[in-house]
Amino acid sequence: MKDNIAAIILAAGKGVRMRSSLPKVMHQICNRPMIGYVFDLVKELKIKESVVVLGHKADVIKKELSPKGKIALQKKLIGTADAVKEGLAKLKGFKGTVLVLYGDIPLLKKDTIQKLLKYHAESSSDMTILTAVTDKPYGYGRIIRDRYNTISGIVEEKDADEVDKDIKEINTGIICFNKQKLEATINSVKPNNKKKEYYLTDLIAIFYKKGYLIESLKASDINETMGINSRVDLAKANSIMQKRINEEFMLKGVGIVDTDSTFISYGTKIGTDTTIYPFTVIEKDVKIGARCSVGPFAHLREGSRLKDDCIVGNFLEITRSTIGSKTLAKHFGYIGDSRIGRNVNIGAGTVTANFDKGEKSLTVIKDGSCIGSDTIFVAPVTIGRNAVTGAGSVVLKNSKIKDGSVVAGVPAKVLKIRGKNG
Repeated sequence: MKDNIAAIILAAGKGVRMRSSLPKVMHQICNRPMIGYVFDLVKELKIKESVVVLGHKADVIKKELSPKGKIALQKKLIGTADAVKEGLAKLKGFKGTVLVLYGDIPLLKKDTIQKLLKYHAESSSDMTILTAVTDKPYGYGRIIRDRYNTISGIVEEKDADEVDKDIKEINTGIICFNKQKLEATINSVKPNNKKKEYYLTDLIAIFYKKGYLIESLKASDINETMGINSRVDLAKANSIMQKRINEEFMLKGVGIVDTDSTFISYGTKIGTDTTIYPFTVIEKDVKIGARCSVGPFAHLREGSRLKDDCIVGNFLEITRSTIGSKTLAKHFGYIGDSRIGRNVNIGAGTVTANFDKGEKSLTVIKDGSCIGSDTIFVAPVTIGRNAVTGAGSVVLKNSKIKDGSVVAGVPAKVLKIRGKNG
C-alpha cells in the first residue's frame, strides 16, 4: 500500500494570528519546528513520495530544515486548493492515493493516519476525510451529511446557521484522495468567498455532486488533529507533546519525579535508571548517561553531555559541556564550554567564566579533581588530574594547573603539589 501513496504537506501560509516575523510552521514545539513532526510522520509511514508546498518565507524554511522530497512553491497565497494544485504538479506520473497533510498540524500519530489510509484503500473511496467529534466545535468547519449519512459538504463557522452550529463532528483538514479524481476536479474549485481564496474543502461538495464515493474516519483523540493558529494553540500543543516525550522516557526506564514540571526537548537522549527531578529544563541536543541524577531546578542547555553516574543538582546551568562519569556538581553554579573528567567534585557556586570580548573559551578539569566552593575559572584554563582549588579561588585565564596541585587565592597560586597518595 505504501508504494502507491504520496503526501502533499501544505506549509505556505503566513500565520498572521501568530503575530510573528517567523513563518508559522517554524515556531517550535519542545524545541523543534512544528513542521519537523509532520516530516517525521511521513517518514514513519514509509511514504516514498512527498511534496512540501512552501510560500511565505520559503527560503527560511528550506535553509533551516532542508526538507526531504520535492518542494513546490505557491507564489500567491490564494488558498489550500491552489496549494494542493501546486503540489500535484510535482507528482506527474504518480498514480494512487494522495494524502494531504498540514505543516501546522504536528500532533498526528502514525497509527491514526495508518488507519485512515487503510480504510481509504479497503473502501475503494475517492475521498476519505479524517473527522473528529468535540463538544466545543466553535471555530471549526462542520461536517454536513445527507439523509443517507453520506458527507455532502462542510459549512464553516461564519456561514453556519443555528442548526449547523449544533453539529459536533468537525473537519480536521486531513484528507485522502484518489489522485485521478483529485486532478480531474481541482480546477472546478472557485473563489466564491470574501477572501477570494480557493478552499480545498469545496471539493467535498463537488465530489458529492459528481457521485464520487466519500468516506470518513473519526479520530479517536481530537488533540491529535489540533491546528496551530495562535500562540495559545502553540502552548497547548507544546504541553501535549511534552507529555508524550516524558511518558516515552519513563516507559524506557527513565525516572521523572514530576512530569508537569519537567521540560525535555525533542531529540534528547537519556540512559536507563537516570532520575530527573522537578523544575528541570533540558534543551535540544543533550545526552545524559545511565544512572544519573539531574535537578531539581537544573538547566541543561544545548550541547550538554553527561556520562554515566553523574549527579548535577540544584540551580545549576550547564551548556556546551561534557561531564565525565561519577562526577558530582550538586549545587548552584554555571558550567559552560567545559570538559570535565571522571570522579570530579564540583563545589557549590563554581563558575566557568567562558565569555570574554566576543569569544567563548574552554575550561578543562581532569579526572579526580576537587573544586572548592565559589571557584571561578577565567577560561581558557586547564586543571590537572587530582588537583584541588581552595574555596573562593580565582583561576586566571591561560592557567595550566599541574596534576596534584593545590591552589588557592585571588588570583589562585600553587600552595603545594601532592604526590600520588595525597
